Amino acid sequence: MEFGICLQGVIPVRAEPSHRSEMVTQVLFGELYRITEKNGVWNRVQLVFDEYEGWIHHLQTHPLDEAEFLRLNHSATPVSLDLVQLVIRESRNDMLPAPLGSSLPGLINGQLTINGATFLYDGAVSTNTPVGTLKSGAERDAFCLRLTQDAILYHNAPYLWGGRTPLGIDCSGFVQMVFKLQHIHILRDTTLQASQGVVIGLLFEALPADLVFFDDEEGNINHVGMLLNRNTVIHCSGQVRIDPIDQEGIFNTELMKYTHKLRLIKRIF
Repeated sequence: MEFGICLQGVIPVRAEPSHRSEMVTQVLFGELYRITEKNGVWNRVQLVFDEYEGWIHHLQTHPLDEAEFLRLNHSATPVSLDLVQLVIRESRNDMLPAPLGSSLPGLINGQLTINGATFLYDGAVSTNTPVGTLKSGAERDAFCLRLTQDAILYHNAPYLWGGRTPLGIDCSGFVQMVFKLQHIHILRDTTLQASQGVVIGLLFEALPADLVFFDDEEGNINHVGMLLNRNTVIHCSGQVRIDPIDQEGIFNTELMKYTHKLRLIKRIF
């Protein structure tokens, strides 16, 4: 098996090996992947972060040997917290954009090394705070507050199917990235995310940072958001927006109607 890493700001991952195929997700700077198949100029990849699979063009592939892949994969990996920050590759003295939520494997004192090349990063990062170390209710509340504050960073980001950045994001990509900023891995698609965590029965039992899922007329879960509190949800519908929520669902005050029917509440950690 071959391996790779994203050394561009963001790379589209497509459903099929074709430029015309729809984008199903994105791989961000510093994220690792396995190359599982080749088809002409296209590589089928499995992303390490969420095991999502799709196709990227070989010109956007940056290969790693297995030893380097394993080293990076087992390195402490801070996550970028700036809307966009530049990473400088010393050997070429060029600059690479790293959007919010990019991975920085092995970053120490503003430097990381990939394939023997040194990269410099001078921006805000989130370091790993294992959820299992949150022993008290106050620590958990503070952690949930950080999650909801991170969610606000994406406020007004436009909707983009398959997107994972503030320049374009979808509903499941939005909640995935918010949790990534605090080093919690959740799956990529809404239906997969709905299978994670613990069910919360009623909205008045929910806490900030719980996920809320919504279904269509056929009962299929098709939308997800995050609670800021028991009465307010932040979600991506047209753009990342903040709306009232009750046991019936999301109420859009601009349209003066319910737009999403509440199906399920889950606590991820």
